Amino acid sequence: MTAVFDSKGLRTPCTVLQIDRCQVMSNKTAKGHGYWAVQVGAGERNPLNVTKPMLGHFAACETSPKQIVAEFRIRDERGLMKPGSLLGANWFRTGQLVDIRANCKGKGFAGGMKRHGFKGQPASHGNSLMHRAMGSAGQSQGGGSRVLPGKRMAGRMGGQRVTLQLVKVLDVNSTLNTVVVKGTGPDAISAAIQTWYK
Repeated sequence: MTAVFDSKGLRTPCTVLQIDRCQVMSNKTAKGHGYWAVQVGAGERNPLNVTKPMLGHFAACETSPKQIVAEFRIRDERGLMKPGSLLGANWFRTGQLVDIRANCKGKGFAGGMKRHGFKGQPASHGNSLMHRAMGSAGQSQGGGSRVLPGKRMAGRMGGQRVTLQLVKVLDVNSTLNTVVVKGTGPDAISAAIQTWYK
């Protein structure tokens, strides 16, 4: 993350995303696959660390082994792209609204206070070793003597897929192949940017 300043001196926090050798690999059609999509690969990978089925797929697409392979749904055949074509930063424009999707940072097993923002229990007045515990998990006999589904409890925090919608593009640099988007992005090795259409 960094920040940019406009002509009036207003500071805007932003995130710099680099598009790393992003290339169209193949197209998915409604007739052949049941849906319309464009398969895109990004990054580079050592062929020795790729399985033989994936090496055959990359060879059929006539592309080098990619670190990340993702599909982007499209409406119809008008959104299909020629396999092998490169996608760079010039694909975007300043002021455009995009969706950013990535895996957020995993924080491991966390308690109720950290994971859900629970207040916690009193520090004194008879409390014994239950200061950060979540408290009651549900009713007794009248409520069915069970824990209701969806109860917020301690557990694994983070690591799930996160989508930020309608994020504004502040700057596009074709030389460095970077896109600057407003605000924060999910903490991940890579983020898939999808153009948002009205």
